[in-house]
Amino acid sequence: MRIICVDDEELVLNLVVYMCEQLPQVSAVKGFSKCSDALEYLKNNKTDVALLDIDMPDMNGINLAVNIKKMQPDMAVIFLTGYSKYAVEAFSVHAQGYLLKPINKERLAEEINYAASVKQTAIHPHIFARTFGEFDFLIDGKPVRFARLKSKELLAYLIDKCGAGVTRAAAFAALYEDVLYDRKMQKQFDVIIRSLRDTLAENGVEDIFENKAGEMRVNTGLFECDLFRLLKGDVQALNAYRGEYMSAYQWASIREAAIERNVNQKEFSAF
Repeated sequence: MRIICVDDEELVLNLVVYMCEQLPQVSAVKGFSKCSDALEYLKNNKTDVALLDIDMPDMNGINLAVNIKKMQPDMAVIFLTGYSKYAVEAFSVHAQGYLLKPINKERLAEEINYAASVKQTAIHPHIFARTFGEFDFLIDGKPVRFARLKSKELLAYLIDKCGAGVTRAAAFAALYEDVLYDRKMQKQFDVIIRSLRDTLAENGVEDIFENKAGEMRVNTGLFECDLFRLLKGDVQALNAYRGEYMSAYQWASIREAAIERNVNQKEFSAF
């Protein structure tokens, strides 16, 4: 793994470079006290991870990250700063990590390992369902836009079931909680199902959704998913899991608790 470190404080820069050099997964590390020197270096040198200070005189670390992403879009960015106030802005540029100074070697190693795992799982196959954190359904790395949020949630719920059949009533109960499944709501749910089918068809992936014999399911053999990888014991998927699973959906808390239990026990199965 090739790393650059950028910090205008020479003592901090030298310390971080030294810490990186001690990590077995790091093959090369370069330190820069000026952002302009780092950008010049990146023109001709492929790099995997950038460790960036935020509060620097010649260029703000956030702006530096934006410029780095333009040059090498797949590079992972980890911010090192003495101020927690920058956290929201930092993650707006899709940073993989955020460490407060003084830097701890163990935490630095964890963040670098996590950045590497995210980069690896970001190399998506043609169709990929991302369930860690917020749910997204990606085709060639780009999130599919759903006409209705409930249609997206229905797809997420079916993916959570890992290909098992789900009745319309059960799916409705999960998505609408205490709402009565009367005739009016049955018709509304029909609209949600049709919208999901139409969205998938528009994107040429309609075959992943099945609705027959009174049950709905997804064909898990037609797409990849970080949850499926985790269930198979994939180490990279384990490293990519950061304690959140489909965080927008209340029904996902059951699976999240099961993941936490099994991850802590280092046991994997179709839980």
